[in-house]
Amino acid sequence: MRRVIEAVVPARMGVPFRWMLASSWTSNIGDGIALAAGPLLVASQTDSAFLVALAAMLQRLPWLLFGLWAGALADRLDRRRVVVVANLLRAAVVTLLVAVIATGHVSIELVLLAMLLMGTAEVFADTTSQTLLPMLVPTNDLGTGNARLQAGFLTANQLVGPPVGAALFALGTAWPFAVQVVTALLAVLLIARMTLPAVPPPAEPTRVRQDIVDGLRWTWTNPPVRTLALVMLSFNITWAAPWGVLVLYSLDHLHMGPVGYGLLTTSAAVGGLVGTVLYGRLERRFALSTLMKVCLSLEVLFHLVLALTETGWVAMVVLFVFGAYGFVWGTVANTVRHRAVPTRYQGRVGSLYMMSLFGGIVVGNALGGVIAQHWGLTAPFWFGFVGAALTLALVWRQLAHVAHAQAD
Repeated sequence: MRRVIEAVVPARMGVPFRWMLASSWTSNIGDGIALAAGPLLVASQTDSAFLVALAAMLQRLPWLLFGLWAGALADRLDRRRVVVVANLLRAAVVTLLVAVIATGHVSIELVLLAMLLMGTAEVFADTTSQTLLPMLVPTNDLGTGNARLQAGFLTANQLVGPPVGAALFALGTAWPFAVQVVTALLAVLLIARMTLPAVPPPAEPTRVRQDIVDGLRWTWTNPPVRTLALVMLSFNITWAAPWGVLVLYSLDHLHMGPVGYGLLTTSAAVGGLVGTVLYGRLERRFALSTLMKVCLSLEVLFHLVLALTETGWVAMVVLFVFGAYGFVWGTVANTVRHRAVPTRYQGRVGSLYMMSLFGGIVVGNALGGVIAQHWGLTAPFWFGFVGAALTLALVWRQLAHVAHAQAD
């Protein structure tokens, strides 16, 4: 057992990292449960496609509304305390939701309000959480730390949580959300045990708006960090355009049926698990710039092959490869950012990256729907292929500087 623990969380990374990792994995179980139970709850209250879509949007909208503010506060306040308070507030909202469900007073309006409030708390919790790793582990261990965090997200949030959430919902509408409250409180207890090094206060008192402007200015004037943010925005647009119509692509173009669509998404998740196993070896053997170039090149090919294929098993292989390189890319991108951004800017720059992520997804989904409506289900994949290829060609030479940038 000790050997397993040492392999997963090496002692050299410190006890605080173990507390943070345990908290992250626990929280991801609850979030994964809600990932399935949330849409089921919305669907149980309305058959309106607009309201179902609105519920999903309300959980992402706070990133665009409060992301910059969350980043500034993460850089101003005690980061551990911010994470604890934000997660307690999220637990409180879910507790109230459980209460109204149990008493039979639930309505679509209350569910939508709960989605918005939970999404808002998530912005502050997640923005601040991502600043903790660079404070806890040495620079050389950032890749390992990010890989462990990503593995927890993939396993707990994407694989284990959703089927558990669906099963609990079948037992009783309130059960999955009650379990989510328990996991959130346990995650708070774990993170509260962690100790953080002190962050030096600014030389002069500042205002939040000034901090936001300073963060934007620092990001824009730092070429590697700016380039990585723009790459993330662009590639999320080109990825989300076809991904938003993947279900129709699998049903009407590949004729795989509902089970086949499930196999596509499962293939991606299994590929991600393979990526978790291989990442350590890849990082030791190859430069981060090489990994970035390979992952982005595979992303270009991902769109091209899916645009051309009419065979379900080929699509499953492509989704498997996508899951593997997607995990590697996400880990490398986080590691590069953590290395390149000084501690005092981690919150603000991290929030910009999250806004690039979700902003790109929103724009890409909208474009994908319009493109598919006018030019067919493979058209979004051609859009993704051309857009990703052009972006990669523009940044190819800069990736070496991006991958090995260091904080001042």
